[in-house]
Formats: sequence, C-alpha cells, structure tokens
Amino acid sequence: MKLQISDQQWRLRVSEDELQRLRGGHALVSASTLPGDAVLRFVLELVPTSQASVGRDGDSWKFSLPAASVDAYVERLPCRDGVDFVLPGGSDVALQLAFEVDVRDSVRRRGARPRRH
Repeated sequence: MKLQISDQQWRLRVSEDELQRLRGGHALVSASTLPGDAVLRFVLELVPTSQASVGRDGDSWKFSLPAASVDAYVERLPCRDGVDFVLPGGSDVALQLAFEVDVRDSVRRRGARPRRH
C-alpha cells in the first residue's frame, strides 16, 4: 500500500494482490520506523458501511472504506481513475481521500480495456 499526502488530499494506492487481500476480508498494514524507534502505522480495511472514515486506532491511523464502493470500482478496472471520498475534517476543512489500484498492475493482470471509438 502506498500513501501520498498533500495537505487535505490523501491518496491510497494498492496493487492487485493487495486488493484481493482487502476484498478477502484482510486489512492492509503499512509501517515506517522513524528515528527514536517511533513507528508510523497505517491500516486500510473494507467495511459494510456507506461512509468512509479515518481515525486513530491505538498507535495506528485506520482508513475504513465502504466495501460496496470499492466493489463497484473494481468492476471498472483497469482504469486510471480511483474512487474518491470526502470526509469531514477539523475546522470545517474536508479531507479528500482517493483510493486507487495501480493501473499498470491492473493492465498486466486483467488486460487492457477495449477502446471506445
């Protein structure tokens, strides 16, 4: 899982293998050990709700995405677009969260989509 952060826009990108693990009910975990033995950990899971959420879970940041939204997105793969969620943030500033499957990995696994004329 790759996480890209730019102010209030966060992007999560996964491989096809990671997507299959997610859809199989397993959470994805990404951790970085920082100086002083601090650990920055992110967890991604699919949940049976209609809203995405992000929050603290112990010493981790947990992203919970609606399984139905991800399933609908998977039907479009491979594609360059992801699925976007807008989450309320502090001080009335929304957090934009994008979820994507690596398009190059999808093309290798699924083949290219037929072009429209």
